[in-house]
Amino acid sequence: MPHKVTLIPGDGTGPEITEATRRVLEGTGVAFEWDVQQAGESVIESAGTPLPEPVLASIRRNKVAIKGPITTPVGHGFRSVNVALRKELDLYACLRPCKTYKGVRSRYDDIDIVIVRENHEDLYAGIEFQEGSPEALHLIDVLEELGSPRIRDLHQADLRHRQPAHRALRLRICPPV
Repeated sequence: MPHKVTLIPGDGTGPEITEATRRVLEGTGVAFEWDVQQAGESVIESAGTPLPEPVLASIRRNKVAIKGPITTPVGHGFRSVNVALRKELDLYACLRPCKTYKGVRSRYDDIDIVIVRENHEDLYAGIEFQEGSPEALHLIDVLEELGSPRIRDLHQADLRHRQPAHRALRLRICPPV
């Protein structure tokens, strides 16, 4: 009985990468039944979103998905497809196994660790503010109050010659001196 897998080719380099992934997996001799679903910038016009509901339904039904790189349109009100997938499917953690193998050249030896990355909060929550918005300016005030030693300069670009909608905020993180 073949394993049912949702396959999301994505866009850009995604289709090429997912096709190579599919060939490698099929080369193992394991039987797969691919449920190919489209997501990303290429489906926005027809679906109204980069992550259509049929994609989520397929993942929920099959319980397994392989996703290629997907473009998220910038400045169009769409959140990242990766963030949307994590939230919609309640993917709390990302497991990243790291292991060295004999005969494979590596910078380090004897590594065998699994990194667990929490996906719901902090940088992976997809919380974003419009540049120059009251929320963004409040966040900058909070960061300045906290005074992290790694933040060397935090400023607004010269706004005297710009319209408020074109404010440019810059946060530069520098390594400790």
